[in-house]
Order: sequence, then C-alpha cells, then structure tokens
Amino acid sequence: MPDARDVSPYDALLLLSFGGPEGPDDVVPFLENVTRGRGIPKERLKEVGQHYFLFGGVSPINDQNRALLDALRKDFAEHGLDLPVYWGNRNWAPYLTDTLREMVRDGRRRVLVLATSAYASYSGCRQYRENLADALAALAAEGLEPPKVDKLRHYFNHPGFLEPMIDGVLQSLAELPVDVRDGAHLAFSTHSIPTASADTSGPVEEHGDGGAYVKQHLDVAQQIADAVRERTGVDHPWQLVYQSRSGAPHIPWLEPDICDHLDERHAAGVPAVVIAPIGFVSDHMEVLYDLDTEARARAEELGLPMRRSATVGADPRFAAAIRELVVERAAAERGQDVTPCALGALGASHDLCPVGCCPARAPRPAAAGADSTYA
Repeated sequence: MPDARDVSPYDALLLLSFGGPEGPDDVVPFLENVTRGRGIPKERLKEVGQHYFLFGGVSPINDQNRALLDALRKDFAEHGLDLPVYWGNRNWAPYLTDTLREMVRDGRRRVLVLATSAYASYSGCRQYRENLADALAALAAEGLEPPKVDKLRHYFNHPGFLEPMIDGVLQSLAELPVDVRDGAHLAFSTHSIPTASADTSGPVEEHGDGGAYVKQHLDVAQQIADAVRERTGVDHPWQLVYQSRSGAPHIPWLEPDICDHLDERHAAGVPAVVIAPIGFVSDHMEVLYDLDTEARARAEELGLPMRRSATVGADPRFAAAIRELVVERAAAERGQDVTPCALGALGASHDLCPVGCCPARAPRPAAAGADSTYA
C-alpha cells in the first residue's frame, strides 16, 4: 500500500472547472467565452442567458467550487497531505491561464489536475486537456517554464462519488408519499451530447454506439439502482435519460430528453419519479434550470410526483475520494504497485488518456495525454 501522506512527485492540485457568471453584467461576456469561434450574435446570447437572469445572473457553480476547495483543503489537512490546492476555470474568473501563471510563480513544477467532470467525453475530458495545452503554451510564450501536468483519472465509479448519490436517491424516495414510493421509477440524468461525440468517447477500442460516455453512465446507474434495492428491498425500474441539449436541431443528440421521459412515464401509469443527476458533480445551472425548473414544471403539469436527488457537491466522502485518487496517482508515478479503487463492471479508468481518446472534430494540442506536447 502506498504511503497515504506521500504525494511526491506532485507539489500542487489544480481544480479545473467550467466557470460561470457571478452577476447580470457577466452573463453575456461569459457566454461569449463559452461560444467563442462559433459566430453566435450577441442578441442570441442574451436569449440563451435568460436561464441565468432567472437566477439574478448568477451561476451557482463558482460558489460550489469554493465549497469543494474548502472541503479538499480540510480533508488534506486532517490526513497530513501537504498539497496546496488551486482553482482555475475554462470560461470565467479565475481563468485557467491566470491560475497556472500563479502556480509557476509560486514554484509549482508538478501539477495534478482534478476536472469537475467524472466521465469520458470530448467536452468532459479532452476539451479540458486542450484548454490546459493552450494555457501552458501561453505561459511558454511569456517566457515562463510551464509545469508538468497530469490529470486524475475518471472517478465515476469511485465509492466516494457513488455513495453520496446513493444516499441522495434514498432520501428522495423517502420524501415521496408512501402510497407512490415503492412504485417510483428512477430517471438517471446526464448532459446530452451529440451522438457522434458519444460514439467516439473513451479509448479507440471502446468507440461505437454511445462509446465510454454511455457505458460509464449505465454502469453508475446500475450500481445505484442495485444499492437502492439492497437497502430498501424494492426493485425500482430505471432508465438513463438526458438533458440540456443545445446546438443545431438537425444534429442527432443522445435521447430521451428528461421532459419527454416524464411524459412517457406518466402515460404508462408510473405513480412517481425520482430524478438523479448522476452526470453532474454539483447543483450548477443545468441542474437548477433543466431539472429543478423545467422538469419540475412538467411533472407538476402532469400531476406526477417527482423528487430530484442531490449531487455529490462538497460531500466529505467525495473530498476523501479525491485525496485517495491523488495518493494513488502519486504512488503510480513513483513506480509503486497500486490497486486502483473502483466499483462496478468497468474497473478503474486509465491514468493517461491514450491516442485517439475522445477526439476533437478538428485536431488540437492537448496536455496530460499520450499524444501531448505538454505531458
């Protein structure tokens, strides 16, 4: 077993996230960052931004990341890990390049990266690696020596990610009226992506019909459903569903949409539904709007009892899981034998993204992978 306090050769952890606006004046500039290069008019961005304006122009994701940072620092300190934790975003302050520049100036040379996405996909992994490569190149252009960066493996099947979600589903079931509780169906929800992106997610050998993205979500859903059955004695039917579709309507995306699923379940006579947002680390805008606003309104319109279970957020078990992943990866980098912690049928994900994993539509440099300029 590796030393639970030895994180060498790493000297920092970087929490890498999406970012979000923190006031009404931030909304359109934030969306311009997200959609840069797509030529979307500002008036259209104002329309898209209505989701944010409903919540005062504030996305909850930044505060949720601050809470996760606090949880990580607390857990590390309690377990004797001397590893500073930094935070950088793709699309809003604190920006990734600024954070990496700060890390270099603080003398950090070996950096582990925690992305706030648990699954394999272009937008959930490869794009973060491209952003890292862009930021490292920007530092090099400034005359700074970029640090070596590695990305923590996908953690979708780590018990510290699964257990909080299992508890969330159990809590939501308990909140349903007794007369509909045992008949409730479980809708495991995640972000829809183009089917072409799903089909090429994960290593090349896993490409095809949903790729690793769908396979990993199905594995998580099955594990949660099995745990619920074991702890309640009730076998709740379940389905993987999708939300937050965007983009041109002629491009196929993963289905069914959560609201269409609620329609179908109601028509089939299902007495209640619990929605479990397994594809999301925290209750950010897609959860608050697409589930707590749109899906809830659809369920109320149908007269269908519905509860939405919690995401892992800053749960101490999730913070502990990140610590375990850090120690595991550090030991592997030192050449020690490591038994990765993973539940379910798929086993632990790769430490180093292989060539051809979650490819971009157009080739771009990406860090922290087997095909990286910046390893």
